[in-house]
Amino acid sequence: MKKAIKLFLFSLLGLVLLVCLLFGHRDKPMAALKAKYAQMPSAFVAIDGMNVHYRAEGNALDSLPIVLIHGTGSSLHTFDDWAASLKKNKRVLRMDLPAYGLTGPFPDRNYSIEHYVSFIEEFLETQGIKRCILGGNSLGGLIAWRFTLHRPEMVDKLILIDAAGYPKNSTSEPIAFTIAKIPVLNKILTFITPRFVVKSSVENVYADKSKISEALVDRYFDLTLRAGNREAFGDRMKVTYDSSYLKQINRIEQPTLVLWGAEDRLITSASAYRFHEDLPNDTLVILQNVGHVPMEESPVESLDAVLSFIQK
Repeated sequence: MKKAIKLFLFSLLGLVLLVCLLFGHRDKPMAALKAKYAQMPSAFVAIDGMNVHYRAEGNALDSLPIVLIHGTGSSLHTFDDWAASLKKNKRVLRMDLPAYGLTGPFPDRNYSIEHYVSFIEEFLETQGIKRCILGGNSLGGLIAWRFTLHRPEMVDKLILIDAAGYPKNSTSEPIAFTIAKIPVLNKILTFITPRFVVKSSVENVYADKSKISEALVDRYFDLTLRAGNREAFGDRMKVTYDSSYLKQINRIEQPTLVLWGAEDRLITSASAYRFHEDLPNDTLVILQNVGHVPMEESPVESLDAVLSFIQK
């Protein structure tokens, strides 16, 4: 009996060591990440003890810039295609939110929406922006509409791209999200991070999997391995939403574009119709055969809707 127990324990230890060997990853050095993902026009600005990665492009004289906020697990690069087009005529700013990309975690590990709203306020102050067109995807959309409630005088128009806020009623969720919510497993995820988990999570938010390149998965995977991001991802997933703010959405008077992927399984189009019902001054656009990240999966079609909206 004792031999059987010892054999089991040695086998278990061997399995653990094998998993660590195959899927354990150290944090990637910042120098290497910056060389790959912070080339011009990237810049960094000090905010609350963080060195925040951002990009400001386009017409510096534009008095009404567009500010874009990415979602959970993503980075400012999710708006690369939009920015390439918008910067021809507009000033475009985007940043890596704390916990993601090259910015890294909040020093106090406070990932409440209120803290993110304060962060956006400070970021805009560092850039001298007093009024803007504000857009956000998923978590970024939630931050955008909450910021609009907080500082309405700073927002001229609002763009909500598959935005969070209402109960999600997800029909499918990225595996990384699921693991990050499970005690013990979420701790393991901070040092054992299989690339296939990241790839599967990206595939989950796309409708057309053929549009997912290995370079795209590499970007998500590499930035996940920025020091502190894996632990921050778990911290962020522990935060609960304050649903009382949903009652205030009808106070948002700014013209708002509600832009949604019809095949979004993480935040279904039911949320799009709720925004459409509650917002007093909105335009609803549902993109067929598109998932949770329209600006990345279908940049031309989604940007057409944005350009039509901001030119009104």
